[in-house]
Amino acid sequence: MSEGLGISLHAASVKRGSRWALRDLSLDLAPGSRWALIGENGSGKTQLLKLLCADVWPTPTGREQRIYHCAGAPIDVIEAKSRIAYIGAERQDKYARYGWNFAVRDVVATGLYRSDILLQPVGAQDQARVATVLRACGLIRLSARRFLTLSYGQQRLVLLARALIQEPDWLLLDEFYNGLDLQYRARVDRILGTLRKRGQAWIAAAHRAEDVPRGTGRLLELAHGRVRFVGRLRRAVVAGLDHKARARRSGLPRPAMQPPNARPPLIPPLLRLAKVDLFVEYHPVLRDLNWELRDREHWAVFGANGSGKSSFLRLLYGDLAPALGGTIERREHARGAPIDEWKRRVGLVSPQLQTDYDVNVSVMELVASGRHASIGLALPATRQDERAALRWLKFVGLSRYSLQRPRELSYGELRRALLARALVADPELLLLDEPLTGLDPEQRAFMRQVMEDLMARRRTLIMAVHHADDLPRGITHALHLHKRRASAINYQSGT
Repeated sequence: MSEGLGISLHAASVKRGSRWALRDLSLDLAPGSRWALIGENGSGKTQLLKLLCADVWPTPTGREQRIYHCAGAPIDVIEAKSRIAYIGAERQDKYARYGWNFAVRDVVATGLYRSDILLQPVGAQDQARVATVLRACGLIRLSARRFLTLSYGQQRLVLLARALIQEPDWLLLDEFYNGLDLQYRARVDRILGTLRKRGQAWIAAAHRAEDVPRGTGRLLELAHGRVRFVGRLRRAVVAGLDHKARARRSGLPRPAMQPPNARPPLIPPLLRLAKVDLFVEYHPVLRDLNWELRDREHWAVFGANGSGKSSFLRLLYGDLAPALGGTIERREHARGAPIDEWKRRVGLVSPQLQTDYDVNVSVMELVASGRHASIGLALPATRQDERAALRWLKFVGLSRYSLQRPRELSYGELRRALLARALVADPELLLLDEPLTGLDPEQRAFMRQVMEDLMARRRTLIMAVHHADDLPRGITHALHLHKRRASAINYQSGT
């Protein structure tokens, strides 16, 4: 790319609420350079990317500078913003939050006009550009599908196509590989490899070494909103973070939980599905599903993007229902009884739940809502609600954020808050859809240990994952979803 965009920050800070997300940050990003951005949850990675793409402004301190320049000459922020494309979880969540269920080709077309929705028909020339980008990203067969019917990973690739049609100088990728299966990861690698040959610049925030795109040469590490390290990328440094977290795993604190009353033997399954067909917005997801869950069974759910993992968990939770002719039986939950009674016995963590939490509540109220299986609280939290919420916030290391709003947390911190919400009602069943997504290595190790402790106390766990190393020890069974069918597969839990 000729005359590429450069970005310089000097003493830049960003404050969110009462919390400094970034402090006195100075950084020079040369045109065409490619960076990995690492740091613990809450270190400021997402806020830095938003600062660079002008989605947020530096908090005035009297010393702050953000300078965009091209060929040595400064350019204004409006022009610079048009040359930067940011892809992050919050942008993806925005579609669900506002119900923007556009066709895939229309979502990509909005990138041409840098708007959220189309304000005018797409002309023939622009339609051809959209088709070219869809073909390059392997999305032609999905072009007519509605965005909200896609899997989380499929949506992520659509947003990459939307960014690429802008032909940006900079791609800002915020934990972009989260939610992508191996096939989609390989597809993204090929796309970025082609862009790299053209001189594409990028910054990729990541918690795993495998989530740093090939060809990335520079490393920026943040800690508590400040620069800890700037220099040449050594992948061993990023990979070493996970190894250090595993080494500390045995020393992490354990929750103080009472074991449940022992259940008598030979009781019926906790869940039984028979001849279940599942549709999401008239799109078939699963066919002829027969499956049951018994006490002391812990299931991993595998499958490619779009195979129906999230929909399967939503079916078990009660957010989706089988098509006519299929049945789902929940133990001690009579047919026709309010589904909320069942939901109070179940802890749920999912990307969709994280999307839904844009309500005006405190983090403490978010966690307390898990006692009532609600989004927010219909009535003020009771003292018992508050005590339980604060106990679990302390457990996941978020006590100091109890009075903040969910959107003031980092993505990984919000995921930890949702894990606390799932645990606050002491559920007998946990449904976890990629629960470790967005967590730094130490927090991933910590939460795996939490799950192991819960299973040891006879809680039942079902966990959908792409990374097998996210699974805790103690998983007993595995379910593979493929081409709308489900099949049990052999699985031996790690040690």
